[in-house]
Amino acid sequence: MLERIRNQMPQLSAAERRVAQSLLERPNDFIQAAVADIARDVGVSQPTVIRFARSVGCTGLQDLKLKLAGSLVGGIPYVHASVGPKDSTAVLAAKVFDNAISALLNCRNAVSPASLDQAIRLLAGARRLEFYGLGNSGIIAADAQHKFFRYGTPAVAYADPHIQAMAATLLGPQDVLVAISNSGRTNELLDAVDIALRGGCKVVAITSTGSPLARLASVALLADAQEDAEFFSPMLTRLLHLTLIDVLAVGVALRRGPELVALLEKTKRSLKSHRRRSES
Repeated sequence: MLERIRNQMPQLSAAERRVAQSLLERPNDFIQAAVADIARDVGVSQPTVIRFARSVGCTGLQDLKLKLAGSLVGGIPYVHASVGPKDSTAVLAAKVFDNAISALLNCRNAVSPASLDQAIRLLAGARRLEFYGLGNSGIIAADAQHKFFRYGTPAVAYADPHIQAMAATLLGPQDVLVAISNSGRTNELLDAVDIALRGGCKVVAITSTGSPLARLASVALLADAQEDAEFFSPMLTRLLHLTLIDVLAVGVALRRGPELVALLEKTKRSLKSHRRRSES
């Protein structure tokens, strides 16, 4: 929030800039002060203080104080309300970025290190990796497959529920299935996971807290975000899921050590002939 106010200083009126400067110098005092005290100390009218709050994307002074307090606690930004039709491009962009940053930081602080470590160990030692997701989660599964196949372990991604069910019957105790779902309640995915588990396959779930998928999996990596995913395609959870895949990929790479470097260099060299050389 402080960084946003700094960036918006040039767009503020002279009186609003004085309010902004006072806030930036003493943010904790600003949170505690009444509107009359802020106006008196800065030398502006009370309506100017309210206008300033609205100019920086808040509904009013109290909303500004809440968001400011949230951004000062633990370095985690306040999660904004949904964007509105009257938001300027700058405001809606700030809201989208702040929502993403806040969701990522909250996930980082909430995810279990023990669960991450267990998932990394399973993936690093697997004979075969399969990534399942439906709809938007199918795209994340494809991204995961794109990362892990380069590690020399057979890896596939399936987004079709019928193929998932059939492929799951072939998985065994040496294999690992990574099931990705925001809701964790999709029947077809749960059926495929159940089939894999019955065959002795270990299942790593990337899903929400308390979901059926989280309860079913061998290891659950929980990613929760405040967004309306019932009616709109989830944006924040997509970022969280992609980031958790990155964490797993980096963790497996570090665990595999020097042996993996040669494989990655080999795959990198195969692309050189497909890239146009830069012209001097």
